[in-house]
Amino acid sequence: MARPGLRTFFNIARKWGLSEDDEAAILGQSDREALRSWKDERGPDVDAETILRISYVLGIYRAINTLLPRKDVADAWVKQPNAAPIFGGRRALDRMTKGHIDDLKIVRQYLDAEAPPLDVL
Repeated sequence: MARPGLRTFFNIARKWGLSEDDEAAILGQSDREALRSWKDERGPDVDAETILRISYVLGIYRAINTLLPRKDVADAWVKQPNAAPIFGGRRALDRMTKGHIDDLKIVRQYLDAEAPPLDVL
């Protein structure tokens, strides 16, 4: 899961137009050299918390693309101001880049609650 998960995370980050600072915050990674080495598919092993963070991002991405089937709109969603109470008019990305894993969990739970059940699709 670690290497394919990282590869998928960085593909999503590219689609969302994330900066290296955004990527680092979402992954909870303060070591920029480790982050760069992960991008190059080398470097240190990925710990369990980072794998969980990647899992949340994958779920967020899936839910956004379920709710917003137009790719351009879906990919822009994380950078759009959002009036939902959990965002307080700020972007989902602002919440996701606070550095706390619970913020990723909250964004995912919000989107999962908004998305129709998979068996309805």
